[in-house]
Amino acid sequence: MAFSLYSHILTHKSLKPNNFTYPSLFKACGSHPWFDHGRALHTHVFKFLEPPYDHFVQASLLNFYSRYGKLSLSRYLFNQICKPDLATWNSILAAYARNTSIDLSVDALFLFNEMQNSLIRPNEVTIVALIGVCADLGALSQGTWAHAYVLRSNLRLNRFVGTALIDLYAKCGCVDLANQVFDQLPHKDTLCYNAMIRGLAIHGHGRKAVDLFDKMRWEGVRPDDVTLVVVMCACAHVGLVEEGLKCFESMKEVYGIEPKLEHYGCLVDLFGRAGRVREAEEMVRMMPMKPNAVLWRSLLGASRLHGNLELGEVALKHLIQLEPETSGNYVLLSNIYASINRWDDVSRVRKLMKDHGVDKTPGCSLIEIGGAMHEFIMGDKTHPHSKEIYLKLEEISRRLHAHGHRPRTKEVLFDIEEEEKEDALSYHSERLAIAFALIASDSNAPIRIIKNLRVCGDCHVSTKLISMIYDREIVVRDRNRFHHFRNGTCSCLDYW
Repeated sequence: MAFSLYSHILTHKSLKPNNFTYPSLFKACGSHPWFDHGRALHTHVFKFLEPPYDHFVQASLLNFYSRYGKLSLSRYLFNQICKPDLATWNSILAAYARNTSIDLSVDALFLFNEMQNSLIRPNEVTIVALIGVCADLGALSQGTWAHAYVLRSNLRLNRFVGTALIDLYAKCGCVDLANQVFDQLPHKDTLCYNAMIRGLAIHGHGRKAVDLFDKMRWEGVRPDDVTLVVVMCACAHVGLVEEGLKCFESMKEVYGIEPKLEHYGCLVDLFGRAGRVREAEEMVRMMPMKPNAVLWRSLLGASRLHGNLELGEVALKHLIQLEPETSGNYVLLSNIYASINRWDDVSRVRKLMKDHGVDKTPGCSLIEIGGAMHEFIMGDKTHPHSKEIYLKLEEISRRLHAHGHRPRTKEVLFDIEEEEKEDALSYHSERLAIAFALIASDSNAPIRIIKNLRVCGDCHVSTKLISMIYDREIVVRDRNRFHHFRNGTCSCLDYW
């Protein structure tokens, strides 16, 4: 309807678009998959309107591009607005919140500080965007500040703010605080339950997640397709195969939900982690839609976990066709070859990476100390306290050795001397972060680390011992889940 009226304006000689024409049209384009329409409208703004452009036109353009993830263009448009109002600030912050890049998340925190300096008072929408950024960064102190702001400003703890807080505390390793927020919500809908079940899932509380799912149904809150994904994910993380299967089978029969790729992916992961690799492979081949890279990667991960080399090679072949530039796929198969000393095959996989122009994604770990975020990369020596960090690493290595730890050098994907392999493992990014935390943080405070890759087997074993040797709780969020290390054990019970 809106575009038919706009077409009428363009074809009528006595009518001409003005500042009131475009905001509603850009809003319509942002609410539907009409990016090309919106981009064409942008050219019409240049054609029919005179600069400087009206504030509402600029804000609607910014909001349109931000909804499609065009962050650099959104920021450019934002910078053209002389005095952004609350809605404009919310649009640009929401655009940053939708992006998971570490650097951009940090930029979003600086942007929020600019907003405060401009004396614009945040509302619930602002806080939801800010909390989302803090959750992705694992910035617990900034996130708790946002929570405190909600309380002291008497903002509504509505389902959007509540869900964002649940997600924040879960992603920062504080699942108990997430549960407290969940319990405080006056009205819990599907969105709230999904966030809490997801939080329990990534922390390895599979049984609690299933129990909460049962409570959700008992309370009359209807699950959606996302609910079933997070419940099945929770089951996969702790080996609740029968419960996960039951959930999958109930989708169509009980809830009338047609299984999507994500649900089949959860089922493949469920079988694969539990060692039922052939059933996982059969599911991939028999499912009614074409498997995507996520499913083949689940099979490749299961192959690595259970040493099924043949299936791993098949999975990698499909992954190279689907996403030839993703380094993690090659690394998983290399891990299998390296574990059985097939260095020629490791070299062959590395050559495949080189032929496809693929570089291995470097391990990166984030840690928050005193409200400041510190980033470490494997072998990094750029930190201001590098000298102290590496001295601490030497101390950690000596104490690990004294407690009987021997590095799992088969996880190093180079055919080099054992001593060099031990050094390579010692300088993984999470080891650097742990060493810095032992130097710089309060001795009673938990050490909370966020890593961009899966924790390797040697770091997992080492961190368990470090938690016991130094009597510290260490919480690591890797690409897949959380690991809570206490007194020489991990919450995953070595099932990850």
